[in-house]
Amino acid sequence: MRKAIVVWGGWKGHEPEECAAVVGDMLRREGFSTEVTGDLGIFGSPDIARADLLVPIITGEKLEKAHADALVEAVRGGLGLGGPHGALATSFKESAPFRYVSGVTWVSHPGNIIDFRVNITRQSDPLVSGIPDFDYRSEQYYLHYDPTVEVLATTTFSGEYDEAARNVVMPVVFKRHFGSGRVFYSALGHVAAEYEHPHMREILRRGLLWAARG
Repeated sequence: MRKAIVVWGGWKGHEPEECAAVVGDMLRREGFSTEVTGDLGIFGSPDIARADLLVPIITGEKLEKAHADALVEAVRGGLGLGGPHGALATSFKESAPFRYVSGVTWVSHPGNIIDFRVNITRQSDPLVSGIPDFDYRSEQYYLHYDPTVEVLATTTFSGEYDEAARNVVMPVVFKRHFGSGRVFYSALGHVAAEYEHPHMREILRRGLLWAARG
């Protein structure tokens, strides 16, 4: 049985514990042995490298450099890394090794909670195949991302809330390879209620399954 670790923590506005519970249940339904924990000390444990999938639902917090370096090597060796919204983009923002392996950093969300459109850009990819373009209400994330990511869905900023972002086409969903490991990210899922959106949930489910080792 494959092992998944879901770690939650940081800013409460992202409802990390509630979101981690939803993700943990999702993975159990897919046959994973799933550990859901709010103990960030787990990043110093060898259990991380032995797992098949890591989902850090964390906003902010600090990661010791030795633990960050070990995580990078674990992903390089095959550990899957993935998650929604703040999971990779806002976790451990001061850690350069984590930024390197995650491939994404959140920098802004003009207008805060707004309505926007998600456009599926690679219908041939099984992670988003059959999912139509859809409307979504949440924070529209403006991201800095690694040039190696394979973009699966995008959103276009109207410029209504920040002229500097007008007509910017920004990745919403991507995947990437990192050594023998796989990394998946979806910018959707600000709070637990958003997991009720069927397209958001299905994209996340497929993406985490794809990222997991084996």
